[in-house]
Amino acid sequence: MDKRTRVLNAFRNQPVDRPPVGFWFHFPEDAAHGQASIDAHLGYYNQIDVDMAKIMCDGFFYYPLPETLKTPADWDTLEPLDRDHPFIREQVERARGVRDGVKQDICMFYNVFAPFSSIRFGTSDGFVMRSLQENPEGVQHALHAIAQTNALLSELLITEGGMDGIYYCVQGGEFDRFTPEEYRKWITPSDRFVLEHANRFSPYNILHCCGWAGIRNNLEIWQDYPAAVFNWAVFIEGMSLTEGRKFFGKPVLGGFDNRKTGLLYNGTREEIAAFTRKLVEETGSTGLIIGADCTLPGDVQRERIEWVVDAAKELAEN
Repeated sequence: MDKRTRVLNAFRNQPVDRPPVGFWFHFPEDAAHGQASIDAHLGYYNQIDVDMAKIMCDGFFYYPLPETLKTPADWDTLEPLDRDHPFIREQVERARGVRDGVKQDICMFYNVFAPFSSIRFGTSDGFVMRSLQENPEGVQHALHAIAQTNALLSELLITEGGMDGIYYCVQGGEFDRFTPEEYRKWITPSDRFVLEHANRFSPYNILHCCGWAGIRNNLEIWQDYPAAVFNWAVFIEGMSLTEGRKFFGKPVLGGFDNRKTGLLYNGTREEIAAFTRKLVEETGSTGLIIGADCTLPGDVQRERIEWVVDAAKELAEN
């Protein structure tokens, strides 16, 4: 079975010869833009025998908020970016460059952050939470403006950049941040706007429920999001892949702890192979993509990823 068929079958919850494998990490700062970023991605994906690629949005974490944004009242002035803005155009060019340079026909997904993350990255967590208290309507206006930008970005990544879908990262679901009712009122509309727009151009979009803070999230707020595959921090949330597949009702991605304290970063080849086998035995091979809770540390030894791929290949041979 070729890699593209293997991955798409996993998305469709159809039989595979073995579960596909995909891992990714951030590249150094000097490879955050332009051809250097494209070359860094190609240097990895043309060397390591994974089944799928996720293109990183390194260099574009910070949404281009206006310099006039100084107080909570200023959120009302935010407007969507147009398709020729460098924030959009340069990311689409990155996606196209990696797609054109990859030697094998593998599925590719591009990292897109939800609007709530965009406003936090561009200012600060404290400023955003204070703004929601002082000017909730203005923050929602800003979230919708960014949602329109990120929806257009997602569309162009698929239609022009050659991506098979987006890897959509949602954040802010910590239990002590919002009640479920607050999250659904303030944040969910912009979350869904981007994801639903991406779904108009590809049915193969991944939802990443990010455990960035190392604190458990209320996964119920994302349970009904319209994604094809769900990825969450198994080792932070305490929800196994088997449990998550029942909870979300969709195929799943993950299984390995992405942190430097985890097995993939520290374990022996034998330990990693044994964990891979156990993961597939417990979860089943259908509707499973082997990966990690989140992005791996950038200094992870690449051969460790190959160990997981080799272990998965052995499952197909037996």
